[in-house]
Amino acid sequence: MSENDLDASVNESEEAEEKEKATFHAKGLFKSLRSLLHDRLSIKDLDDSEKTIQGIQKDVEFSGFNVWILIFSIIICSIGLNANSIAVVIGAMLISPLMGPIMGMGLSIGINDLSTFRKSLKSLGFAIFIAVFTSFVFFFFVPLGNDYSELLARTRPDIRDVFIAIFGGLSGILAGSRKEKTNVIPGVAIATALMPPLCTAGYGLASGHYEYFFGAFYLFVINTFFIALASILVVRYLRFPVTTFVSKERENSARRIIVFATLVIIIPSVYVFYNVVKETYFYREANVFIDKNISYEGCEIIKKEVKYKPDSVSVINLAIIGDAIPERNIEHWQDLLDKRLDNTILNIFQGNNKEMARLAEFKDMMDVFGQAQSANVYKEQEIIRLQEQIRMIEKGQFPKSVTEELKIQFPALAQVSIGMMMKHNFIDDMDTIPTLLLEWTDSLTTPENVLIDQKKIIDLLKIRLQSDSVYVESIN
Repeated sequence: MSENDLDASVNESEEAEEKEKATFHAKGLFKSLRSLLHDRLSIKDLDDSEKTIQGIQKDVEFSGFNVWILIFSIIICSIGLNANSIAVVIGAMLISPLMGPIMGMGLSIGINDLSTFRKSLKSLGFAIFIAVFTSFVFFFFVPLGNDYSELLARTRPDIRDVFIAIFGGLSGILAGSRKEKTNVIPGVAIATALMPPLCTAGYGLASGHYEYFFGAFYLFVINTFFIALASILVVRYLRFPVTTFVSKERENSARRIIVFATLVIIIPSVYVFYNVVKETYFYREANVFIDKNISYEGCEIIKKEVKYKPDSVSVINLAIIGDAIPERNIEHWQDLLDKRLDNTILNIFQGNNKEMARLAEFKDMMDVFGQAQSANVYKEQEIIRLQEQIRMIEKGQFPKSVTEELKIQFPALAQVSIGMMMKHNFIDDMDTIPTLLLEWTDSLTTPENVLIDQKKIIDLLKIRLQSDSVYVESIN
């Protein structure tokens, strides 16, 4: 073998050895990473199946105190929706006992406990009846003046609510299966919002808005089903001990029922979400169109109203004051709108149009215009008043309103001497300084309070008189 062949053989051997070492290190790194992830993400070693089953079965029972707590929480939630108060609604969700029967249903299916399932279903049905009936009675006697945002938010569930319910249910059952108990369950109750939909359903029945009832109740069904489904998945994954063994055929049949129910519940929410996306897109595009295209010299938009109608023609109403806009400009805007949004009409209401006042839907726009005019008049009057004060100061006089304000804010003042004092430092020109000599009522104040009030008076006069220099002295 030649010397070159020997060197090549040595090099190949070294390269093979280096590759083997690199492969060994890569395998070691992969095993270490897998071990780290297993230690960090594993949940099987944290579960306490026996205590978890006992705890959930205990919460399934719905009688006595739980019934009254549910009634009280429903009333609190209804008041929160009536007042459109998020804080009150959250408080009601925290004390709601509805999570027990729902997680009981998921647990019982997961461990094949038919007795617990029947008890959970019975308790949940009774809880739903109590909740809807209580909210119905409340809103029947205390009707809402308006359909507030917190209430309307519970009437249009979509696929996002499905995800919230799934991950909320996963959080709840995982927290319940731990040996060390946490405060996750109240958070799950808030996130999945079990109480507000039932309150909104009661409101829908009491007010005759049955679309509210069905929308809110559908949201409750979504939350209930997917919290229970998440509980089933975790219980099966953690291999909780089953109560009774069923045949493979019955188990497959149960799975098919769950899959079918999941699709039946999810499909409408996907459709609703699709409509929500379309509506959101419409409002965004409509506002972008207005900002980019609707402009005419000498004119100003004082009110815009965008109405999305998925099953008919949508409308954009604009109230514009100023010079008359030529019809060709409006037609051009409509052509641009047609290219951006389908089935949308642009209505331009101009301030110089005599027929505008006859349109009932335009009345609120005219009110806004009137309020704007009133605000301008007030600002003009304020400017005149301030100019008058400046003239009086320049003449060596104080506005009377200043002294009246001092008497109101400082009741201990007995008398005020006011005037303009000439100040000269023999270097610059003479300066005129607003000057006040104060006399206090001894029975109403103390020397310490006089110094504090005197500082406040200086700050007040600097603002009222718009002067950087003010001289204030207390005589007594």
